[in-house]
Amino acid sequence: MGLINETNQQYYAASQTIHVINAGINELQYTFDASMKLYSTSSWSPSDLDYGKNNFIFEYSFTGLDPYTPVNVAYTVTNNLIALSFATDFSLGYFRVRLKETNYGDYAGVSLKSIVNNFIVAYIGEGKIIPSAKRTDVIFHAKRGMQEFSYDTLKSIKQQELSIPNTLSVILPQDYVNYVKLSWVDDLGVKHIIYPTRLTSNPTDMPIQQGDNGVPIQDEYGSNLQGTPIIEERWGNADDRRISGSYYPDFQNAGINEYAGNRFGVGQRYGANPETSTMNGWFTVNEREGKISFSSNLVGRVIIFEYISDGLAYEKDMHLPKLAEEAMYAHIAYSILSVRANVPEYIVQRFKRDRSAKLRNTKIRLSNIKLEEITQVMRNKSKWIKH
Repeated sequence: MGLINETNQQYYAASQTIHVINAGINELQYTFDASMKLYSTSSWSPSDLDYGKNNFIFEYSFTGLDPYTPVNVAYTVTNNLIALSFATDFSLGYFRVRLKETNYGDYAGVSLKSIVNNFIVAYIGEGKIIPSAKRTDVIFHAKRGMQEFSYDTLKSIKQQELSIPNTLSVILPQDYVNYVKLSWVDDLGVKHIIYPTRLTSNPTDMPIQQGDNGVPIQDEYGSNLQGTPIIEERWGNADDRRISGSYYPDFQNAGINEYAGNRFGVGQRYGANPETSTMNGWFTVNEREGKISFSSNLVGRVIIFEYISDGLAYEKDMHLPKLAEEAMYAHIAYSILSVRANVPEYIVQRFKRDRSAKLRNTKIRLSNIKLEEITQVMRNKSKWIKH
């Protein structure tokens, strides 16, 4: 049996049309892989305030040609079955459902729910290494595997496009675990890496101190009163050129040899520190406020924020690449056996080695190295031509 159940129209156009040619029909069964959902019991109505929050549009045309008009008769949706709420029948004609979200590329992955179901069928039962196991145990180890794979193996990097406001800070994404890379984007759409800095920091505690002895002052509940971070204020007002050395107004009168038309002294950047000699700016992770803070030269710029999550924050994230499916089964099997009493150690070690081998194969598969790309590098075709 094939794994693809949707038609080309359902996949490419995210729509399905049913032609009603007989009277007396009050139910229509649609066969999308995705679930059709009404936002509320009354959101079937085009005049309802929540109508736009449904994940699909249900519309009608007598001829099957555009324009289609929204269906304005009360109906319910259960397992993609649209049923009229009252004792009425569908009119003759064409009824089309259009999904608001597509599932392009989803065939390359498998849901965590399918992973759990497949594991229970294939690995658990009489006559197998794992004679019995609770479904909750399988789900727990599958989720833990999803988290560990997301950190080091899957390279499931998320990206946000943001603009740096005047506050020089952006809020960390809701599903943020760790950053991968931050870059600002120029007028050509080219990314320039922004590096983290050790020049400044974001303190987690700023107790207000007494002027004479420096002892922190407490409030009525016995907790230290908190002030505002002076270091962040000074960093936000800092002229980054005084740190990078790209420009000093005093050079003009300092007797330093200059190139014509600018103020860069000849040889002045010899031995410069790459950490500070950058025009791309810097950032710090402000754990106290849950934000990323940037240097002042990046205000107003568009940035790309790349980060990783744990694969469990949203339902749409709980999908595993098919290239890693076998490694996940090995991970779940080893995790269950390693914490179970009275399992011989050689069995545990066997599954541990099996997990390591399949995880290694998964990393090789997901590295996505192509022979043509290696050939291009070897021929020096991918090097920058610098001026």
